[in-house]
Amino acid sequence: MIAITYQTTGARKLDSITSLEDFLASVEKRAFRMAVIATSSREDALDIVQDAMYKLVHRYSKRRHDEWGPLFHRIMQSTIRDWYRRSKVRKGFLTLFGHSDEEDASFDLAAARHERPDGKLTSEQQIAALDKALHSLPLRQQQAFLLRQWEGLNVKQTAQAMQCSEGSVKTHYSRAVQALRKQLEEHWP
Repeated sequence: MIAITYQTTGARKLDSITSLEDFLASVEKRAFRMAVIATSSREDALDIVQDAMYKLVHRYSKRRHDEWGPLFHRIMQSTIRDWYRRSKVRKGFLTLFGHSDEEDASFDLAAARHERPDGKLTSEQQIAALDKALHSLPLRQQQAFLLRQWEGLNVKQTAQAMQCSEGSVKTHYSRAVQALRKQLEEHWP
């Protein structure tokens, strides 16, 4: 009887691990894209997503499957906010000591231009315009929009992920939609 119980428990644990791996695989690309938009850095975005995934697995793997989505996005939002805080402090120190990373930024921009083909399709231009418009949004509006539209979270789940009220989510989302419509009207009439 003990062996059967152990096997059943072992099978449940294996199913849970497989479910968690499937969940992480399903959110990985969208989470990475959200982090890239928030940070404008692929390397920092990768660190943020990895940290969020690690924290979910380490702290919340025993939670129910339906809780993982809101928990993961809450962890992502916290990690992005932490990144902003650290960046602000880091930039303050660099400015204090007279270092400017404008040359690095212009080099990265030039390198990115050379990676793209000269002939762009309309859809590529639309995606680039959307990407630029998303980058221009304030962080809270950006995240409310991405969580609602890309992740499909409802207002309550988004509020939990962003650790704010449902009213704040509605306000941030509404302002984001208005700003995006204004910025993208020439691309999407």
